[in-house]
Amino acid sequence: MPLRPLTILTSLLHLYIGLRLVGALSAWPGAGPALAVALLVSAIALPMPFQHRSGRRGAASPAWTWLGLLAMGWFSSLFLLTLLRDLVLAGAWAGGWLPEGGSARADSAAAVVILATLASLLGFWNARRTAGVRRVDVALAGLPAALHGFTIVQLSDLHVGPTIRRGYIARIVSRVNELKADAIAITGDLVDGSVAELREHIAPLADLESHHGSFVVTGNHEYYAGAGPWIAELRRLGLRVLLNEHAVLRPAAGQGDGDALVLGGVTDFTAGHFDASHASDPHRALLGAPPEALTRVLLAHQPRSAPAAAQAGFLLQLSGHTHGGQFWPWNLFVPLQNPFVAGLHRLQTMWVYVSRGTGYWGPPMRLGAPSEITLIRLVLA
Repeated sequence: MPLRPLTILTSLLHLYIGLRLVGALSAWPGAGPALAVALLVSAIALPMPFQHRSGRRGAASPAWTWLGLLAMGWFSSLFLLTLLRDLVLAGAWAGGWLPEGGSARADSAAAVVILATLASLLGFWNARRTAGVRRVDVALAGLPAALHGFTIVQLSDLHVGPTIRRGYIARIVSRVNELKADAIAITGDLVDGSVAELREHIAPLADLESHHGSFVVTGNHEYYAGAGPWIAELRRLGLRVLLNEHAVLRPAAGQGDGDALVLGGVTDFTAGHFDASHASDPHRALLGAPPEALTRVLLAHQPRSAPAAAQAGFLLQLSGHTHGGQFWPWNLFVPLQNPFVAGLHRLQTMWVYVSRGTGYWGPPMRLGAPSEITLIRLVLA
């Protein structure tokens, strides 16, 4: 949506909240004027991050961008709770259950503001803390003994940008290195900005340590930000970018191709809309792979790649993109576009694991969908 219509829409929604809550808070001294001021600041700040993202002259300062993203999370909760309050009050009025004197309106208005603010504070803490490690065993039939216990650390949806900076990434890298994984997989959406803006903030990824190295696939946000320069920068940092191709990982105890793991990677599901030569293709990712190496794992940003991956012969797909919904109630809409939202799922003969993401997008807020560093361990079924 263009910036001006977005500003008009959000301003009108702020006005709706003000009309429904400010007057109702008259029973709480000072609460009404304080909410009015907070709504005014929120309405002004909320479009600022989009102005920054559009690359316009006069883009918002980092402070205003931060304030706008915080306002976005608070406003989202406040608007939905205000709407829910109105529906409940309308139902109580229609049923003749609304108490006399207006206390229900005042108390419910205060409850909406308090709950929205608490949700924002809790969501902020959940989003900004260093992601915890989620350990997942994936049982594969016919897994060679040399690959039993093989570990892959998955990072996804880091979204380095206005609020996720170098220190945040350095903490993630430190935690990953403690796991001493066999391989590291980054399943897209690393950045929200140009190489010039974010080069120093993504640089700690060069310090990732594992036995076989770090592998990356593109997400849709890489194409928004300029995939070509970012692919070159990631390669400069020592990360291997898999563009519909694969790497053959041979464990120390392996005896030949049959004991090797084929780690494939495809471009984002929508990459072909940005660059026809980047059209996502799991079959192409296996071209030239040793036929005896049947343990095949695919890195694909979006879960929507899964049907083609299963058809191509992969046993496991690692994806992200969904953020697990990130926070209520938007998590309810994610299944409308994605076959899987979070966790481990089965599709035909293939497993699909969807990370809830290691960072966040937009508001620094997570509710009901904690961020994760995923430690995948392959085990014999």
